[in-house]
Order: sequence, then structure tokens, then C-alpha cells
Amino acid sequence: MSGEKKNNKKVFIIIGIIFFVLIISGVIYATLIQDNCEKNIDNNSNSFNSNINNSSSNNENNEHFGGGIEVKKPIIYVYPEEENIVSVKVGSPQNLTHAYPKYEGEWNVIAKPNGDLIDIKTGRNLYSLYWEGINTVESNMSEGFIVEGTDIIEFLEEKLEILGLSEREANEFIIYWLPNLESNKYNFIRFQTSEEIENNMSLDITPKPDSIIRIVMEFKGLDNKIEVSEQTLETPTRNGFVVVEWGGTEII
Repeated sequence: MSGEKKNNKKVFIIIGIIFFVLIISGVIYATLIQDNCEKNIDNNSNSFNSNINNSSSNNENNEHFGGGIEVKKPIIYVYPEEENIVSVKVGSPQNLTHAYPKYEGEWNVIAKPNGDLIDIKTGRNLYSLYWEGINTVESNMSEGFIVEGTDIIEFLEEKLEILGLSEREANEFIIYWLPNLESNKYNFIRFQTSEEIENNMSLDITPKPDSIIRIVMEFKGLDNKIEVSEQTLETPTRNGFVVVEWGGTEII
């Protein structure tokens, strides 16, 4: 019996040691898991904060932003010197999202010097050709204008005259874009260059106009002013057979 008691005592000691080892191992494992979780949280937090800081830095440094989704409401006015049949083709028809009259490879119209148009296919009277399409131009907020919403009318009247629009054309431009711009506390506004407009959507017009004026306004609503270099605008020549187009895109 004495031998059995000794053996039982050894068994209990061994079992106790095993339990003790298991408990210590569990504590160590739990500690390691907690440390890893904390490190992952810290890393994720640092990554998130880094992304936020980078975004803020980009805003503060006025770097490139993604362009607008669409170029909206480009309308084309046609003013020949005498009544004539005019064909208008766009260079990237696959990027069109809307068009009126319906675009089927080209528009063919009878154009009058006062800007009145007759769609040859339908016989309908028009005052312009209309399209909207995907914007492929990367917006650059390093130059442009910062305009308070309350000052937008005076700003557009002045700048659109410089850019070559008639009072009627500017009137239609302002009426369309005023709700978008006037409701913002501040607006960043930039007018795309001729090269950017052409690269995004070229126009092929027959007969060839003497003067082509194309305006695309980029804008972004702001809660606070930012510093940008003022954009220099040039007044185009407007004589002979004139074609005018205007539109805009919101920077997102």
C-alpha cells in the first residue's frame, strides 16, 4: 500500500505540473495575441492617419485632382456668314452620354448667320447642338480663381466676355451654372485650355470655321478659401464663320 501511495503521489505531481505548464502556456499565448492585435490596430490607425494627412497635404498644396465625371451641357452655336449646310462631328463619339439632336456619326444642319439651325434629318428648328460626355481631363487646382458664391454673377459676366462669348451666350451659360455655383460659400474655378478641350473631345466641322471658341469651366465648391495662382485668360478672335461651344465639369 505504501508503494501505491507513492505512485499515486507521483501521478498527482505529474498531472499538477502538466496543468501548470498548460496554464502558463495559455497566459503567454493570450499575451502574444493581445500584443499582435494592438500592433495591428496601431498600424491600421497610422495608415489611416497617413492617408488623411496625405489627402490634406494634397489639398493644401493644390496638387492634381481627379477630373469631373462628365463634361455637362456643352452646346454648340453655329454662325456662318451666309446660310449654309454645316456638318459637325465629334472626335470621341464613344464617350458621349447624351446628345440632341440624336448623334448618329455626325450632325447635319442648315445654319443661318443669326445662329438659327434646322436639323436636316428631322426638319426641327434648333438654336444649338447639345452633348454631354465622359471627362478625361485631369483637373489641376494649382491655378484658377477663388470666387465667393455671392460674387459669381459679376465674375462670370467679366470672364465670359474676356473668353469671347456674346451677351446671349453668356446669359445662357450663367443661367445654367448659377445654381451650382451661387449655393457654394466659395468656388474654385478654372477654364480648361484649348489643348485640354481638344484632347477630351475634338470637333470636325465642315466647312471649316474661321473662328472656333470653346469654353469648359472646371469648378469645385469650397468651405474655405485656398491659395491658387490666378489663371491668365486670353480673348480669342471672333470673325467670319464662327462656332462657339461652352460647357462645364465639377471636380470630384
